[in-house]
Amino acid sequence: MSDHNEDDVPVAPRRMPKAPIEEIGGRKLKPSTLMMGHGYDPVLSEGSLKPPIFLTSTFAFESAAAGKRFFEGITGKRPGGADGLVYSRFNGPNQEILEDRLSIWDEAEDALVFSSGMSAIATVLLANVNQGDVVVHSGPLYAATETLINKILGRFGVTFMDFPAGASPAEVNALLEKAKAEADANGGKVAIIYLESPANPTNALVDIEGVADARAQVFGEDGAVPPIAIDNTFLGPLWQQPLKHGADIVIYSLTKYAGGHSDLVAGGVLGSKAHMDPIRAIRNTIGTICDPNTAWMLLRSLETLELRMSRAGENAEKVCAFLRDHPKVEGLGYLGFIEDESQQDIYDRHCSGAGSTFSVFIKGGEKEAFAFLDAMKIAKLAVSLGGTETLASLPAAMTHLSVPDERRAALGITDNLVRISIGVEDAEDLIADFDQALAQV
Repeated sequence: MSDHNEDDVPVAPRRMPKAPIEEIGGRKLKPSTLMMGHGYDPVLSEGSLKPPIFLTSTFAFESAAAGKRFFEGITGKRPGGADGLVYSRFNGPNQEILEDRLSIWDEAEDALVFSSGMSAIATVLLANVNQGDVVVHSGPLYAATETLINKILGRFGVTFMDFPAGASPAEVNALLEKAKAEADANGGKVAIIYLESPANPTNALVDIEGVADARAQVFGEDGAVPPIAIDNTFLGPLWQQPLKHGADIVIYSLTKYAGGHSDLVAGGVLGSKAHMDPIRAIRNTIGTICDPNTAWMLLRSLETLELRMSRAGENAEKVCAFLRDHPKVEGLGYLGFIEDESQQDIYDRHCSGAGSTFSVFIKGGEKEAFAFLDAMKIAKLAVSLGGTETLASLPAAMTHLSVPDERRAALGITDNLVRISIGVEDAEDLIADFDQALAQV
């Protein structure tokens, strides 16, 4: 690797002086293998096998000319991003290694990491919307995302329209036409099509390919074509890869499966460099990047991501097989037992696994659901998902309490819907716990 760029400006030796090893003998290495070292070379850190935590706010430049070039990339004056490390609000070794490894799972061209899932979502939206614009989104969404789109952006002249997660391409097409007309009347544009699939907490799937086809029909391929962004937290990156089905931007709460130990909060955004560059510019300005310690913890967690998600998925299938026919359960929102034909079609095209987060409908209402939750002995009564431990919560009374009653009812978020996130415990132990808890209902 040269220590000068094409302008003959001295460049500081950076990580990865050697080409990354991504294949052996023509065999493309799997993500689970690449998580053990991709994006990091021990030579650059005194031979340390694992990346150190770089607890520094700023980085020294090799020369004034190099500093200028780095800032040209950071500020966007020159495309392509920074050639080197500048300041921890912009980049850092731990964050950049993490971004390299996150890109592997979804085969994305670029990735960015954030201080939380919501800071990732907010930064994506801020990078794409202007006054007079319309946001089109699927429903339901995570409650904080709905609040951000429907209430906070609304204070700045941004409006929204939404469609149910299971909407057909024709229904999405009609809504996009309507949104386009409203945007034209407002002097704006349809800024972004924002999806969440599976939806939180119902597990309803969105037809990503169908939405992409509808967008092409309404907006064509040129001009102001709104990007399709999707929150892929529930299934990704192991069980669903939306970039392969027409999405442009994939968003994660890395707090969940990627972190997977309920000990950190972070977010991630992936896609092409063209889509990431404006998001990176906003992140650089408002400082929503994650800290180096969190990035280091995520690097640790990514090494076991496939193992943890696979075990949790296997456990969920066993637990749901038990719950499916239980007399005190009136329904399951589990992707392994889909009853709707159109939802099954989406699952077959988009998903490679049913995941480990699902909804169970307890016969009765809030009283019965509370009795079930309070009786659990292994499963923890807590929000969030994707951790090593099993978690259970009542969205209508907790995460989605701020959603108006009428909208909750329309979205199917009922008082007896319990959201379960299965962990990596012994499956038979979990079944015993659910069995005794249901006996208290």
